[in-house]
Amino acid sequence: MNPGTNQLDLNASIAELSAMRYTPAGVPALDLRLEHESLRQEAGQERQVKASAKAVAFGALAERLAKQAVGSSWRFQGFVATPRNGKNLVFHIQDFSQD
Repeated sequence: MNPGTNQLDLNASIAELSAMRYTPAGVPALDLRLEHESLRQEAGQERQVKASAKAVAFGALAERLAKQAVGSSWRFQGFVATPRNGKNLVFHIQDFSQD
């Protein structure tokens, strides 16, 4: 298997926070939805970009994120993965800081 890069750095706001849940091992887990909006250059033209992403955080990071307000903006770092039972990418948050 190729150990290629899988890193995502995204400025986004928290659109939805689910209730805290716990993995079978007892680790806190938080599901959330992030929304991003920006202007980007593509093919020589400026384009308005809007994106909504499912995201998840685990452990102490999940507990910190659960205390943040819906609508607040942050810089999120992590990686993307497809869940075992799903088809859509999920952003696994590994850190977040003030936008």
